[in-house]
Amino acid sequence: MAKGKGFNRGAAPAGGMGGGMMAQIRKLQEQMEAAQAQLEVETVTASVGGGAVKVTMTGAQVCKAIEIDPELLKDADVEMLQDLLLSGVNLALEQSRKLAEERMGPLAGGLSGLGL
Repeated sequence: MAKGKGFNRGAAPAGGMGGGMMAQIRKLQEQMEAAQAQLEVETVTASVGGGAVKVTMTGAQVCKAIEIDPELLKDADVEMLQDLLLSGVNLALEQSRKLAEERMGPLAGGLSGLGL
């Protein structure tokens, strides 16, 4: 075998391309952590039943509040209230997932640019 032509021929030199990729990965990780932290405080509010029930949820899918219009309780229709609560929570979850996708999607695209 000729001198200088061994198994490590394609390896990146120390501090070369591999170091730049690691810096990109660290930067992307920091951006993702910042986006996740923002999602923990950013909220969406879903309104159902003409505003009779409102559900507020964070971008991290934590339910923060449920508001029920007192007028809705005057009829005391438990099944309707249960249906509205279920619809409100599911709609808030859907909106929260969309928010997370909007915030995290561009960062996930950065992973493909790194060849991961």
